[in-house]
Amino acid sequence: MKYHLIWMTAAVMMTSACGDGKPGYDASGNFEADEVIVSAQQNGELLSFPINEGDKLNVGQVVGQIDVTIPALQQQQVQASIHALREKTNNPQPQAQLVERQLVVQEAQLQQLYRERKRTENLVKSDAATQKQLDDMNAQVDQLEKQLNVTRQQRNLYNSNIATQNRSILSEQAPLEKSMAQFAEQVRRGQIVNPITGVVLSRYALKGEMAATGKPLYKIANIDTLFLKAYVTGVTLPKIKLGQEVQVRIDQGRKEYKAYPGTITWISDKSEFTPKTIQTKNERANLVYAIKVRVKNDGYLKIGMYGEMLIPQK
Repeated sequence: MKYHLIWMTAAVMMTSACGDGKPGYDASGNFEADEVIVSAQQNGELLSFPINEGDKLNVGQVVGQIDVTIPALQQQQVQASIHALREKTNNPQPQAQLVERQLVVQEAQLQQLYRERKRTENLVKSDAATQKQLDDMNAQVDQLEKQLNVTRQQRNLYNSNIATQNRSILSEQAPLEKSMAQFAEQVRRGQIVNPITGVVLSRYALKGEMAATGKPLYKIANIDTLFLKAYVTGVTLPKIKLGQEVQVRIDQGRKEYKAYPGTITWISDKSEFTPKTIQTKNERANLVYAIKVRVKNDGYLKIGMYGEMLIPQK
């Protein structure tokens, strides 16, 4: 009964404001903002969370830290395993290294025998050496070439084994790298990063509390621009359109108003019953349409404050 009397009193005062018994505005409602509830993205103790209600935060600002010791240690462990696997691929087998050095020596010896054989051939032509000496030289060349081919086959076999081993190692490395990326993401999510520029409206957690994934930490909104959510009747609806410039006003004293320019940004496509707290221009209308008017805030507008919209007369 008390609230009914207050509402009736307010209705009488606004009705008496106009000589024809009609309120001097086209729609009324309350200011609201796009509010964002920031939640924890990781489980753990809140090691730091220094924000307070009313603080102005910038987008991307770090506002807290959740304990991520366990995923950080797991990340280091996986990283060490990957490093050990890479060491295996970077260090060939000792046998393979020995064969490679042997191959280098044999190739150098063969080149020296080629030169000696060429010199012996020239000596035979000039009768300074015998044919047997040349035959012996050819036999040495032939024997070393065969040894060199065997060594090359051994090298190719070791290289093949190493390649197979490396493929096996790399197949183990791929899932480890994915695990490390997952742990790195968990560590990153332990840092609480503010998503938008705005003012903290509510704080739901304190330093030292346990945070859980999805648990709200604080609510923030950009109050530089507010939206007047008002309601118009079907009679007023044809007079407005998206992007239309209108006037918004708030009470300033008992009989004075403070006016702001506004822009209609949204018009509901469905009607609804008149909210009990809203007095429309046509009090007899049961169905109204919700609209939103964007208003630049000079600091005096507050979320939840009552406001009125007026359509400029042409």
